[in-house]
Amino acid sequence: MSVRNARQTIEQTVRDSYGRLVSFLAVRWRDLTAAEDALADAFLAALENWPATGVPDKPEAWLLTVARRRLIDGTRHARVQAGAKQALLTMAEDTHLWTETSFPDERLKMLFICAHPGIDPAMRTPLMLQSVLGLDAARIASVFVVKPATMGQRLTRAKAKLKSDDIRFDLPGQDEWPERLHAVLEAIYAAYGSGWDGIAGEDSRRNGLSEEAIFMGRLIVRFMPEEPEALGLLAFMLHCEARRQSRRDEAGRYVPTSEQDLSLWSIGMIEEAEHHLHTAAQCNRIGRFQLEAAIQSVHAQRAWTGRTEWEEIALLYEGLVGIAPTIGAIVGRAAAVAEARGAETGMALLDEIPADAVKSYQPYWALSAHLFKRMKRFKEASAAYSQAIGLSMDPSVRAFLEKQIMDIR
Repeated sequence: MSVRNARQTIEQTVRDSYGRLVSFLAVRWRDLTAAEDALADAFLAALENWPATGVPDKPEAWLLTVARRRLIDGTRHARVQAGAKQALLTMAEDTHLWTETSFPDERLKMLFICAHPGIDPAMRTPLMLQSVLGLDAARIASVFVVKPATMGQRLTRAKAKLKSDDIRFDLPGQDEWPERLHAVLEAIYAAYGSGWDGIAGEDSRRNGLSEEAIFMGRLIVRFMPEEPEALGLLAFMLHCEARRQSRRDEAGRYVPTSEQDLSLWSIGMIEEAEHHLHTAAQCNRIGRFQLEAAIQSVHAQRAWTGRTEWEEIALLYEGLVGIAPTIGAIVGRAAAVAEARGAETGMALLDEIPADAVKSYQPYWALSAHLFKRMKRFKEASAAYSQAIGLSMDPSVRAFLEKQIMDIR
């Protein structure tokens, strides 16, 4: 096998298995940083060995074996603490289980560990995104609008906190689940959004991230089948995923929702999302993710009715802003209100947002440009389009916006 093919295989394994591998090692070793370092060494060893020896039949087990040896060797060269000794014995005892069959999926456990009350609340989601879902510090920094170096330092401190004696590396008791659930759901939501933004494939780090987030959403629903917000989040992701194939045309050009080919929407996925949303509604505990899913549900009805009920969407956004007044929700409300009640009314809502809060928020500028265009305020529309283009990471979205600006010049 060539070095290129080996690298491609390793990169695919990283995308498919990183979260499972690092969670398995971290839970047993009680040290996330050591687990990540050992796994990085294992990937390097694979790159050095697989071109000559070929890809093993069970690449995950091969990588775990090498990573485990790195951890054991590191322990032998350092003063062994009681926890590390126990971890070494545990890993030695269960080695035959995961080399002969498959190893346990510890990602759910790791998610709830990262949501421990002892971890800085602001760092729980970034920690989960890196340790369980495989995003690097630079990508996480872009999600939270901070410098990569700053995010890297914060993640290092959070991982150091995980090593403290008061944090138990195990799935917490069910009485502790509710207080940690919000942070876990937020991390999955952020991961899905990152994968959704990267649908064009311009960033290989995001490949598969949406599918991974949906898997984790299903996992939580399986363990917490009566938790309405977990059901709501899964419904939201499935509704969005149902439209994935229609977001780009055959040439790879961006297609806005209003112009998408409805025959490309996955009816099966929409029906599954509706089932989860209906189940959540029976709990009579409304929350952010249920409202997010309900908004997507109204959009999905266009597959049957051929129209979008914008007034209904606007009312749902009113509820969402009341519960979770994020910039995304506020801008979304303005967009829905503009469709239901006129561009001027929508623009009035945008004007209420502080300038500092949206200066780098691309959807705000794209919507502003669209509404200015509808109001025939072409000079302001052109300026807003230029701002939106400059903030767009996706080449196909940039091309779409560039076409819009050319139409008014």
